[in-house]
Amino acid sequence: MVALLTLIQDKPGKVGEFLEKDVWGTIKEVLNMGLHIGEGEKSIHITLGLLLLLITAFVVTSYVLKWLRHLLTRKMQGDDKMKFFSIFKFIKYFVYVAVILVTMSAAGIDITILLTASAALFVGLGLALQELFQDVIAGIFIITDKSLLVGDIIEVDGKVVRVFEIKLRTTRAITRDDKVIIIPNHIFLSGTIFSHTQNRDTTRETVNVGVAYGSDVEKVTQILLDCAREHSGVLKSPEPFVLFEDFGDSALLFALKFHVVDSFTTPNVKSELRYKIDKAFRENQVTIPFPQRDVHIYQNDAFQVRQKITQEGKASE
Repeated sequence: MVALLTLIQDKPGKVGEFLEKDVWGTIKEVLNMGLHIGEGEKSIHITLGLLLLLITAFVVTSYVLKWLRHLLTRKMQGDDKMKFFSIFKFIKYFVYVAVILVTMSAAGIDITILLTASAALFVGLGLALQELFQDVIAGIFIITDKSLLVGDIIEVDGKVVRVFEIKLRTTRAITRDDKVIIIPNHIFLSGTIFSHTQNRDTTRETVNVGVAYGSDVEKVTQILLDCAREHSGVLKSPEPFVLFEDFGDSALLFALKFHVVDSFTTPNVKSELRYKIDKAFRENQVTIPFPQRDVHIYQNDAFQVRQKITQEGKASE
């Protein structure tokens, strides 16, 4: 110990030489220990240092991905977090493969053929699984931006459905006929979707009816309003109202506007209102006309001449 202190005090230049040659040289020798195959450019070296670098890269990658996952999912609910966990597992596998390829290249292994084969494989998979990738990416957007939530009532392909499950690839919903419909998530990105509940829980609905010409329009309006106000499924606020929409070919056209809480059960409410309206119209002698046409026949001179010739022919017989 005293000799080492004396060396440091007397010859500081030799200390650096000692550390460089002995300490660092020993470390390099330990790190270079391993399997050495071949010579020159085609040599392969699998050393202890390379393995330590590979392990360090795996550990750092794992911690970075965990930090990113926590950063992106900290405000998500439990189900959405579980969906993102599977995404990060796939990402982690891809990163691990990239780290292994870099390590193989650093070891002197020619990975050109492997990369070329992988590129061709990925191009084929990309073309074959194009819609699958679109569905997964759309699912990620749906979960992150909350554009669609469980319980939302939407209209897809003319069907009104209630969403009950959102997955990465598909969204499941139930129709008014109690049938399950599976919707690929890319439809929500490429198509137009009508949402009944995105703005608020209530929706405004309409029941159309026509009455005969000559009916008391004020009386008709009051009957329609009374039917809506008496129905338990129609909200009191906003209040229902009636529009006199048009003079139709066979009837005076009215529209009863009202609000409901659950648009998923709207057909039931509309049906019950139509029963009420029909009964009220019968009690108040208001007629709902059926479609009708007036046909006018005009006889021209040629028709009269032909009719006269026909009658003369019959008389001569």
